[in-house]
Amino acid sequence: MDPKYEQKYRDIIDLPHREPAARHPRMTMLNRAAQFAPFAALKGYEEAIGETARFTDMRPELSDDAKELLDRKLVILTAEIQSEPTVTITYFRPDERKSGGACITFSDRALRLDAEKRLLYFRAHEPIPLDDMLDIDAELHSGADES
Repeated sequence: MDPKYEQKYRDIIDLPHREPAARHPRMTMLNRAAQFAPFAALKGYEEAIGETARFTDMRPELSDDAKELLDRKLVILTAEIQSEPTVTITYFRPDERKSGGACITFSDRALRLDAEKRLLYFRAHEPIPLDDMLDIDAELHSGADES
């Protein structure tokens, strides 16, 4: 403590701390701490901070060999789509709010492939754009595992 203040308040510095009357019980430490919590003056601020902190993956780039293999798998799948084969698809779903997205893998029955819209339709899953596909795994009637 600064010596000039120490001398000025010497008469009260060593006095015992006064306890509140029984009708005013002491606040708990948690309640006292809550008084000093940051004030959320901006509505939606916490959500915006959470959104900024949320991680997204960058879209993976397929090698030329991987693209060629994926194209071959799509040709085989197209030839056998009438049998509604169960396929496991890995695709990149772009994030709606920020750059990047997530790689998603799911299994479902393939119903049809729309070459014009470049979409693959499924029984229970939303249609997937062919341009977002990263891998197809299926046991097709050709007898070969297309993985």
